[in-house]
Amino acid sequence: MYNKKVYLQQINDVIEQGPFKDNWDSLSGYQVPAWFKNAKFGIFIHWGIYSVPAYGNEWYSRNMYIPGSMEYEHHIQVYGSQKYFGYKDFIPMFKAEYFNPSEWIELFKKAGAKYIVPVAEHHDGFQMYQSDLSHWNAYEMGPHRDVLGELSAEARKQGLVNGASSHRIEHWFFMGHGKEFESDITEELQEGDFYWPAASEPAHQDLFSEPAPSKEFLDDWMIRTCEIIDRHHIKILYFDWWIQHSCAKPYLKKIAAYYYNRAVEWKEEVVICYKHDAFMFGTALVDIERGQFSGIQPFYWQTDTAIAKNSWCYTPNNRYKKAKDIICDLVDIVSKNGNLLLNVGPKADGTISAEDIAVLTELGEWLSINGEAIYGSSIWRVASEGPTTVEEGQFTDSEDKSFTSEDFRFTVKGSHLYAFCMSYPENGTVNITSLGEHDASRLPKFHGIIDKIEILGSGESPEWTRDEKGLHITTFTIKSEKPVVFKITIR
Repeated sequence: MYNKKVYLQQINDVIEQGPFKDNWDSLSGYQVPAWFKNAKFGIFIHWGIYSVPAYGNEWYSRNMYIPGSMEYEHHIQVYGSQKYFGYKDFIPMFKAEYFNPSEWIELFKKAGAKYIVPVAEHHDGFQMYQSDLSHWNAYEMGPHRDVLGELSAEARKQGLVNGASSHRIEHWFFMGHGKEFESDITEELQEGDFYWPAASEPAHQDLFSEPAPSKEFLDDWMIRTCEIIDRHHIKILYFDWWIQHSCAKPYLKKIAAYYYNRAVEWKEEVVICYKHDAFMFGTALVDIERGQFSGIQPFYWQTDTAIAKNSWCYTPNNRYKKAKDIICDLVDIVSKNGNLLLNVGPKADGTISAEDIAVLTELGEWLSINGEAIYGSSIWRVASEGPTTVEEGQFTDSEDKSFTSEDFRFTVKGSHLYAFCMSYPENGTVNITSLGEHDASRLPKFHGIIDKIEILGSGESPEWTRDEKGLHITTFTIKSEKPVVFKITIR
């Protein structure tokens, strides 16, 4: 096991010796790397002990200890009293007997993903990787597999970028409700215990809620994060919520400086994803959970969402999105200067549900035809036109969007402008007003000369004309419920 004092000193030494220091002024020199901007699409993976009960969602470990919750009642009915069967007793049941990292990565690659972000440690405090900091990990217990390590190695082997996410900081209070009644979570918890510290959950999740985590816990959280960085050489570090708390700020600066300096040593370029303005703007990558921006942004960003609408982990009652809707979200996000990180929740045995596979397969089929308009593309002068408004903000993805044949999204790459018709009309005729001819005395959206128009994935040469009302395109064989992409070559 690591000597924590030695690791803390190592963190300080790396910061002292590297170009990035643990302050916002220094960290503002960070730039989002080109490889990430070109990748556009990644896979998030929520898999852990919570996949065993597979009930409600990935917050089962918290909710099973809250009297009156559906998870609490379900737990007693199926497993018995929390005093005799606690969350830790799911660990031996988490066998992952069919876990095959090669098959997972092959599926994600066929889906068109360019990077993966497995959850390294969720709020429940169980590490999905071999660790020198705690015995409560998947290598020593449960599957007896270094899940993160195996996925990282396989991703690199198959040409995907490996990342990881840490949800550890919420463990400070995540199991605290178990102390409010007779359960297997007791008051005698010590550092190193699985449930430790199980503090009382703050009544108000504000930026200064008290009591704040102890120095011992925050040091442990920082060291765990740096262990993930060092052990797996991840190129993406994703943080979940609650790191925006005031107590975490000094630690975030240290983690960022340590990570960026390590990347300099490796001669790599890396990404930190954050929410809720936890980092100073410009020092890491803005991420929006289950939502997006309504308009184009001057800065690069990411959406993280899931194939399932109701849960990040697998449950038999998951409500799955349609592939078409996820494709439309991907197109909309990319046109507005962002990436899509799409979550998959495998089953406890290591298999991926048929519903997830079907969605990923459809995504891959569409991207195999239209990917040139996505990967490596950049934003155009406008992101979109049309009557459908995308609601801005987090947790806005529960309702399907209804795009029309007048809704378009745009990207550019090289000498090509790509126009995505989000819902192709049955009559095969579309009009793109943003590409119409305009009075030269006024600033138009587009004043270029069009040489050629093609339809990605089709051998048909569409008829087209252009006037002050728009670019009018007519096709005769195109039928699709998914976005159709016009490749417009500019002279």
